[in-house]
Amino acid sequence: MATRPNAPASERNKEAILEVLSDELRDCRAILEIGSGTGQHAIFFASQMSWLSWQTSDRLENHVGINAWLVDANLDNVNPPLQLDVLEPVTFGDKFDAVFSANTAHIMSIAAVECMFRIVGERLNDGGKFCLYGPFNLNGSFTSDSNRDFDLSLKSRDPAMGIRDLEKLDYFAAANGMHRASLYAMPANNMIAVWHKN
Repeated sequence: MATRPNAPASERNKEAILEVLSDELRDCRAILEIGSGTGQHAIFFASQMSWLSWQTSDRLENHVGINAWLVDANLDNVNPPLQLDVLEPVTFGDKFDAVFSANTAHIMSIAAVECMFRIVGERLNDGGKFCLYGPFNLNGSFTSDSNRDFDLSLKSRDPAMGIRDLEKLDYFAAANGMHRASLYAMPANNMIAVWHKN
């Protein structure tokens, strides 16, 4: 059996995210997670929100780790990962009531973030929701000194990475038929932004 990868951040933030998602997704049934990473979030959230059918997705190199978590958890409402790189053509035609993604926008290039919003707009049913968790800038400014330091750390790894301005994400959303309906402050200077498909 494959070793399950472990992302400590997934364990630290899962309860706070669940509190928001359990309310935002209470009327949803089918959800796509973009960038499932280790698979830890998928397993936890699906186990706590049994009414959801949770579709994992990620680039192919992460599938072994995700599947290891899925096999161990043996949940009926989590589906094996779809192959999804936001910079490549989407190979599946499914539609979803909601899309969730965590800690992805700041490690993608801005071009990849724009592609992610396009994919979300295409894959959401009318009235669907996109819930994006992570650090964001507001009005072009960092919301904390720690986020400023984090941004410098990201850019030292890859100049294409960085904390994104929420207003820029709103622009990407609007270009793909969505508008921001909610913004939640989260621990450790993170947020959850929720856009609705018009």
